[in-house]
Amino acid sequence: MQLLENYIREKGTVLEGNVLKVDSFLNHQIDPELMDKMGEAFAERFREAGITKIVTIESSGIAPAVFAGLKLGVPVIFARKKKSVTLTDNLYTSTVYSYTKKESNEIAVSKAFLEADDRLLLIDDFLANGQAIIGLLEIAEMSGAEVVGIGIVIEKSFQQGRTLVEKTGVPIYSLARIASLSDKGIEFVRED
Repeated sequence: MQLLENYIREKGTVLEGNVLKVDSFLNHQIDPELMDKMGEAFAERFREAGITKIVTIESSGIAPAVFAGLKLGVPVIFARKKKSVTLTDNLYTSTVYSYTKKESNEIAVSKAFLEADDRLLLIDDFLANGQAIIGLLEIAEMSGAEVVGIGIVIEKSFQQGRTLVEKTGVPIYSLARIASLSDKGIEFVRED
């Protein structure tokens, strides 16, 4: 998605350790016009998949998932990272390691929101090592729901995430695929 690549080049910052900071439009401040275009791109790609729900992880996956849900006319569920007094039992859970935060979180989705006949689209902000998507796939499997697609806003193709997730056989669509990050710039994967 050329618009997203432009945002990444113009507003993204490459940090030490192959970290891409995109907090001015995705991870802290959200650009609604960009989210609308990303939601449409995900909807266009997965419109014929019969999706009944979109699942993401709090917090940075929520905005793109909501815009995709709006375009597809389906509910959006986000896996919670912290338990609360209203989210304590009847949960599907998985443990996910965060590459940028260097910590593990137990993510949880209420069993009330996922059913065996659901057809799910998983959406996340980044695909790097693949742990967040693997955690969501585990939750989907526990529920009996079928994951029919995975939508990623920014993929770091030079890390193992895509290879790990491709082994599941679920179609992956990334809006921007980064081939390399360095202080000299950002290179994108060009698909034929």
